[in-house]
Amino acid sequence: MGQSLDPATREALLGRVRFYRDLGLTEFYRRPVDPALAARLASTPDEPQSLGAPSLPHVLSQEDQPIPPRKPSFSSPAIADAVPEADRAAALQLIRDEMGDCTRCPLHSGRNKLVFGDGSASARLMFVGEGPGADEDAQGLPFVGRAGQLLNNMIAAMGLKREEVYIANVVKCRPPGNRVPEPEEGATCSPFLFRQIDVVRPEVLVALGATAATYLLGHRQPLAGLRGRVHSVRGTKLIVTYHPAYLLRDPRQKKEAWADLQIAMRELGLKPPSRG
Repeated sequence: MGQSLDPATREALLGRVRFYRDLGLTEFYRRPVDPALAARLASTPDEPQSLGAPSLPHVLSQEDQPIPPRKPSFSSPAIADAVPEADRAAALQLIRDEMGDCTRCPLHSGRNKLVFGDGSASARLMFVGEGPGADEDAQGLPFVGRAGQLLNNMIAAMGLKREEVYIANVVKCRPPGNRVPEPEEGATCSPFLFRQIDVVRPEVLVALGATAATYLLGHRQPLAGLRGRVHSVRGTKLIVTYHPAYLLRDPRQKKEAWADLQIAMRELGLKPPSRG
């Protein structure tokens, strides 16, 4: 198998295998493994290196500081009327058009591209993160960097494809240095997120990190007090878990994140894909 794979594919496969190994799902891999691939996997550290990128600089994030520094001051808008499934993509585009070349908060001054959202307008599952990073700011799409690759693996472990889910962030422009959004910034941008949720009408929302959970729930609380149970937000079930960027820094928490995703899978009636 290994002789026919190009280097990029081999690296992606290594990242996927490491992800399942960290979750304790090695029993899914019953086919013979390329000895060279197995040796390389055994010799690598726990932190995924699937993109061959240098280690991420340590930036203060919602997991390092579990509660955002100040309570966001905003009131979520009333839940909008349901949009027919056939019209949801167009409805999302109308929201994006309304945002335009947004200058509503100071974050616009440092952005390259506004990052609105990505995925299926009729998704049963929606992920909400904090804000774009450097890769997202460059491409205009959420979760396309190293954390995005890990999120893709998480989605695949649930038996889904990225194009089957919807992904968005609390703020649509990159905060300087990937810092936590200021309350004024989150309060300005989050109404657009709520409108995205109302259009997509997912059965389950997954908040990636404490900042996303804070704005979705409207109150501050450490992740430890939010994980492991089902919340209700805008008529949708909400599961809270770690942000993939945090899991890159602390791979030991991947099993905990997998436990959170299993709650979401249970609510959706999903089972992990068979890899026999």
